[in-house]
Amino acid sequence: MRLLMTTATAALLAGLLGACATQAPALPGTPFTLSSSSFADGGVLEKRHAGNLKENPNCVGDNVSPPLAWSNVPAGTKSLAMVVYDPDGRSGLGVVHWVAYSISPTLGGFAENEVAVPSTKYVGGKSTQNLGNYMGPCPPAGTGWHHYNYTLIATDLEPGALPPGLTRDELFARLAGRAKGSATLIGRYGR
Repeated sequence: MRLLMTTATAALLAGLLGACATQAPALPGTPFTLSSSSFADGGVLEKRHAGNLKENPNCVGDNVSPPLAWSNVPAGTKSLAMVVYDPDGRSGLGVVHWVAYSISPTLGGFAENEVAVPSTKYVGGKSTQNLGNYMGPCPPAGTGWHHYNYTLIATDLEPGALPPGLTRDELFARLAGRAKGSATLIGRYGR
């Protein structure tokens, strides 16, 4: 049997395929995931992903932010928030390396080194270092492995609903009752 494709049919098919290429809501039972092509969950971050703050002698890297990708965003998600947190930093008090929000769920991820500088693709919060963009690991030598938690949070907040400059705690307070799910990826780094 031969199928004839009319211009209208071709346009409809192209539209459907285009819609499938964007980030569709997750199917029930499909986990929301965050991944990186630079490291596996629980894997080791490369030195180039470590921070490069000149005033901090523990920052010995190039501050190249790793590529990040997400899939199976929960249904009803209007924006995403990202927090990178080292619970082992400051002798267990923790260090916030990046706070970002108002991220479009249809973006699907960030390319390598895309978030090491401010961007229109997210609203920058405030890290422990008072930065609104990604700052990689800077653990002191001899403190063992630190576990960098990259946590992506799906929210029902419209993009632009939150002001710039929120700390992690302020962001979490604003997301109370608004979070739809989360996905975490852990990278290890030590010197």
